[in-house]
Amino acid sequence: MSELRVALFTGNYNHIRDGVALTLNRLVEYLERQNIPVVIFAPSGPNPAIHPHQGTLNVTPSISMPVPGRKEYRVATHFPAKHKRKLEAFQPTLIHIATPDGLGIGALKWAKRHDIPVVSSYHTHFLSYVDYYKFFLRPVKWPFKKMIQWFYPQCRRIYVPSQSMIKELEVEGITGDMKIWARGIDTKLFSPIRRDNNWRKKMGFAEDDIVVSFVSRLVWEKELRTYIESVHRMQQRNPKIRALVVGDGPAKQEAQEKLPNGVFTGFCSGENLARAYASSDLFLFPSYTETFGNVTLEAMACGVPCLVADAIGSSSLVIDGENGRLAKPGDVLDFSNKLEQMIFSPSTLLEMGFRSRKLALKYKWDQINESLITDYRSVLSDFQPTQN
Repeated sequence: MSELRVALFTGNYNHIRDGVALTLNRLVEYLERQNIPVVIFAPSGPNPAIHPHQGTLNVTPSISMPVPGRKEYRVATHFPAKHKRKLEAFQPTLIHIATPDGLGIGALKWAKRHDIPVVSSYHTHFLSYVDYYKFFLRPVKWPFKKMIQWFYPQCRRIYVPSQSMIKELEVEGITGDMKIWARGIDTKLFSPIRRDNNWRKKMGFAEDDIVVSFVSRLVWEKELRTYIESVHRMQQRNPKIRALVVGDGPAKQEAQEKLPNGVFTGFCSGENLARAYASSDLFLFPSYTETFGNVTLEAMACGVPCLVADAIGSSSLVIDGENGRLAKPGDVLDFSNKLEQMIFSPSTLLEMGFRSRKLALKYKWDQINESLITDYRSVLSDFQPTQN
C-alpha cells in the first residue's frame, strides 16, 4: 500500500470561521501530528478569520457569493495550472474534496487523469441554502442538483456527519459509499464548570432570569427570526425570559432592532464562548440547514438543555424529552410551546442539562479523526490503479 499523502480541497478553510473551516483545520492538525503529509487548496480573503490556520494553504481563485449580504463567502472558480504543478510536486496518494465547486470539480478531473483515489466530505446542505435564497438562487437549483448527483458517486467515499444526513442525501438522489465522519468536542473547554454567575450579573441578568441562548454566525438562514419571535412570545407570558445572542454577522444590527432587550455579546471564542454557553439556562437553535450542529454539541458539553429544529444534524444530537426537545422547523408556535414546556419544570431542565453533558462526552476529536484516517488507508488498500 502507498504512503498516505493527502491533498485537501475545500471552498472554505480560513476566510470564514464556521464549522466547516474549524473541522478541516482540526483534521489537518491531526494529520500533521500523525506525520501524514497534507497540503490544502482553497480560496481565501484579505483578512482571514482563522489566523494562523493549520498546515500549508495554497490560495486559489474565487469570486464573492452572488447573494446580497453574503459577500464575505467565496466561491472557488477553478483549479489553475500553477496549482496543478504544486499538486504534482507534492505527489498525493489520496484526494479529499470537501466542496463540489469549480476547484473541487477540477481536482476530481485531475485525480481521474492521474489515477489517484478521491474521497469527499459533505459539510453544507447546499440544496437547503438554495431554497432559503429562492429569489437569487432558484434558477441554479436544478442544474446544481444534477451536478452533485454526478459528482459524489465518482468518489470512493462520501463522509457525512450523521445518519440523518445519509438518509437526506438518498432522498435527493445522491448515491455512493457513505460513511459517518462525526464531529468532536473539547469537553475540557466546553464544560458546565464554565458557568459564571458574576458574568451573568455583569451582562445584566438577574439571578432568577431564565437565559435562552442562541450561538451562531448571525445570518437569517440560521433561522434567527424563529429564535427572536419565539423568545418574544415567551417574554409576553414570562418576563423572566431573557435573550442571549452570541456571534456576529450581517444580520446583527437588524436582530438587535427586533430584540432591543436582548444581550448581544458579539463574536466569542475559547473560554469566553464556553462561559456564554454554560451561563445560559437553555440553548435554542432553530436552524434546519445544518449537516451536524456543532453549536448544539458545544451547548450540550456545557451541560445546557437544547431546543432545536427536528431536522438533519441537530436531531442526531438531541433526543426528544431526554436532553432537550425537537420542534417543527420554522414553526414559531411549536418552538414557543416547547420552550414553555421546558422552562415550566426547573428540575426537568436541570436533568436535561446533565444528560446533555453525558451524551456530549461520546464525541472525542482524536478518536473521530483516527477513524477517518483508518478509512483513508482502507481506500488506499482497496484502490486498483487502471494505469500501468
